Amino acid sequence: MKLAFAVDAIVPPLTGIGRYAWELARHHVMHRGQFDSLRFYFAGQWIDDPVALLKKGPTNRHSRIPKFLRPSASVRGWAERRAMSKHLFHSPNYFLPKTVERGVVTVHDLSVFKYPETHPIERLRHFEESFASTLSRASHLITDSEVIRLEVAEYFGWSMEKITAVRLGVPQEFRPYDDVDLVEPLHELDLTPGNYSLCVSTLEPRKRIDRLLTVYANLPVGLRRSCPLVLAGSAGWLNESLNDQIRRGQNEGWLRYLGFVPEASLPKLYAGARAFFFPSSYEGFGLPLLEALASGVPALASNCSSMPEVADGAACLVDSNDHESLLEGVQKVLLDDAWRLSAITKGLRVASDTTWDKCAQRTLEVCRQFG
Repeated sequence: MKLAFAVDAIVPPLTGIGRYAWELARHHVMHRGQFDSLRFYFAGQWIDDPVALLKKGPTNRHSRIPKFLRPSASVRGWAERRAMSKHLFHSPNYFLPKTVERGVVTVHDLSVFKYPETHPIERLRHFEESFASTLSRASHLITDSEVIRLEVAEYFGWSMEKITAVRLGVPQEFRPYDDVDLVEPLHELDLTPGNYSLCVSTLEPRKRIDRLLTVYANLPVGLRRSCPLVLAGSAGWLNESLNDQIRRGQNEGWLRYLGFVPEASLPKLYAGARAFFFPSSYEGFGLPLLEALASGVPALASNCSSMPEVADGAACLVDSNDHESLLEGVQKVLLDDAWRLSAITKGLRVASDTTWDKCAQRTLEVCRQFG
């Protein structure tokens, strides 16, 4: 099989799609012998080592490629088309390059189309200008969940046979840890194992962090003080009012906003939490929820989109738009010891069967049908 794989999303800090692209690229490199040819495509260029993309440096993609290695546009276009014609191209991030005549594309969700008001205008324009062209050239689509597979088929009128759902994975670092292994790394964040709840999410409207903060502010004072909420994630967009809520919660002492947390610190941040909350209204998959389950942390998530599929019976599912339902769910996850023990066991079982290696192997099975 000759495969060309796009790695444009592998730009630190890794987001969900960046993590997905990185894990597939890592697997491909480790199993390079199974390919007749394996090439990686980044910012209009072929690169040899996708691992180098995670090294510290400028985040501008083109600035990572020395000028003397960048051919002219005419040479680049000819060389790209020649190489592309001999490889199956897999884009893990929605779009095929213009020089690609056929390929497999991963579509993570349809939030741009279903909830355009929750996205920056630049992203909306990019989809308006380029996504139809990608669909016209795609041989097959991959989604992260069956829920999104159905949505894509209905929204674009695609046959279900031309779309495959491939469940994502979770790194081995996300697992339960003994408290003795958590004390030092959490002390650096001024946290204590088991004495905080956690939400890991980009601050954007569809994540419904505002609803979670409103509920937490209404918990009994003693519960808020004994188990404050820790919020970790990038700043995101369209979050002015949410930032006001965050400042109030921090001033009242029951909220800690950590901002972006480095990849290496996340597993133990998860494992030290008493509970995990993920009230998002729409997800293609919801990696943070799976990471919490793998860490042995009782979790709450919304009862819509892909979350029930990902949790597979291991999380407390609620209507995050219903204040009372969310409030009751938060209290249950924090205080119901019998449910918590059962949820931890179920969560570890679900996560143990959901690995990145399985995701990568299944993805290649799909690609081989067209390569």
